Amino acid sequence: MSQKVIAKIIDQNGIRRTIVRLAHEIIERNKGTERLAIVGVRTRGAFLAKRLINEINKIEGDELHLGVLDITMYRDDFRQRLRQPKVQQTNIPFDIDEKNIVLVDDVIYTGRTTRAALEALMSFGRPANIQLAVLVDRGHRELPIKPDYVGKNIITSIGEEIRVKMKEVDNDDCVLLVEAPERKSEFSD
Repeated sequence: MSQKVIAKIIDQNGIRRTIVRLAHEIIERNKGTERLAIVGVRTRGAFLAKRLINEINKIEGDELHLGVLDITMYRDDFRQRLRQPKVQQTNIPFDIDEKNIVLVDDVIYTGRTTRAALEALMSFGRPANIQLAVLVDRGHRELPIKPDYVGKNIITSIGEEIRVKMKEVDNDDCVLLVEAPERKSEFSD
């Protein structure tokens, strides 16, 4: 289903610049990369995490740990939204205990995905701390979750959504503001 594009918010160069800025912010806040690891939330958060690691490695010359987290079974709405949940692989090939973990996702909205990611991550151990990096914060939180690193704040209205496109899965790099699909009410025909 194709959604009507209202505006292109960030283009390919904008995404690249944002990732460079976020990498510098992460390094600065953590005073380098000692005990630092990056974990991306599938799908686009994992690709953003990989790009962040590549940028941090260029700046610091270190090889950081990269983890990929699938949160499907940790979502509080997966039984309601997904008839056949598509569970993908979680891959955290390092010990997270006492590490500073930067959890990466493409968009934060209600905070429910982040809550699920935190729960999933904690099943792997006890990090020293968990920080949250997002490309876009679109507001409208339902849970008291605030990202530590934000690429761009884009407050949306009812009837609007954010679509992040990444070359790895969409053959394009951009952030779009789109019309939200109409949701059928349980009372509609």
